Amino acid sequence: MDLPSPAASSPPADARVVVLGTGGTIAGLAARPDEHLVYRAARQGVDVLLAALPELEGLALEHEQVAQVDSKDMGAAIWQPLLARCAAHLARPEVSGLVLTHGTDTLEESAWLLHRVLAPRKPLLLTAAMRPASARGADGPGHLLDALRLAADPAAPPGVAVVFGGELMAPRGLRKQHPQRLLAFAPGPRGRLGDLYGGRLRHPVPLLGPPPADELALGLDAACLPPAPWPRVEVLASHADADGELVDALCAHRPAGGRPLAGLIVAGTGNGTLHQGLAAALARARAQGCVVWRTTRLPEGEVIDPEAADAGCEPLADLARPVAPDAPLPCIALSPWQARVELVLRLLAQQAARRPG
Repeated sequence: MDLPSPAASSPPADARVVVLGTGGTIAGLAARPDEHLVYRAARQGVDVLLAALPELEGLALEHEQVAQVDSKDMGAAIWQPLLARCAAHLARPEVSGLVLTHGTDTLEESAWLLHRVLAPRKPLLLTAAMRPASARGADGPGHLLDALRLAADPAAPPGVAVVFGGELMAPRGLRKQHPQRLLAFAPGPRGRLGDLYGGRLRHPVPLLGPPPADELALGLDAACLPPAPWPRVEVLASHADADGELVDALCAHRPAGGRPLAGLIVAGTGNGTLHQGLAAALARARAQGCVVWRTTRLPEGEVIDPEAADAGCEPLADLARPVAPDAPLPCIALSPWQARVELVLRLLAQQAARRPG
């Protein structure tokens, strides 16, 4: 059974898919076809990737090279124009969907960013590869073809999703779980949306109503987000001998013309627990105005907070409420990396709310 379209209206007769390139392994080149590990990412333009797919005949496509980087170097300097270009194309009535080629290393962060800022009513599909384009048996062409066919399908579900390894996966909870395997990604607990065969969505997981209210767009105008640098948020982990000195150093560091520390994401041990030395340093950081959120460093499960009314993490919407420096640390049901993106966006939203006019 294919997933019925929840789109608000049928695409026009001249519907087209826009492909945005950002680089990554999917656009990488190695010295030999049998070399899968030693290569240079982001060496081919998105136009070259599309030209290598003769199966695209009949699909109305446009392409644009937004960036050309190894995704380990992804950040606000690329995210800001990427969001603006995505928003501009999504607003065009003749565009049925977007496909974004990306590297795998920070794919889960970019997917969450796009989901939280744009929450599009059209498909916005990210895809990537574990082998460079020059490799014999490269996985990128198949992923890209699946994404393009799905984005052009009027029955495709709207919103941000990731096409990889024959699966359609939601952004929330998505993790890159292996550095070399072709099936490198694992979806979140409710993140597996279905299987893809020839770009058609098969065996879709039933959508149980609309997205949760706390996953709706944050109300940020993608076209008006400030250029980099964005608020500085760092990720730390609790571990044996975690004495908190790094927290104190981060708070004390005031780079000339740079960004003071605005927030910290702390990946706790087990159920989000923190070494007592680290906990004391975090209390000092909060007293200085640093926003601190807590999650777990474990790859599965989420923190259960016995002090919370429902023993779970706060809904994302509740994290916008002011928290007293001496209150328990808020916990968030996201990976440390997606939690960092969420906090950066919350701080940007606060800045926008304070801006006159």
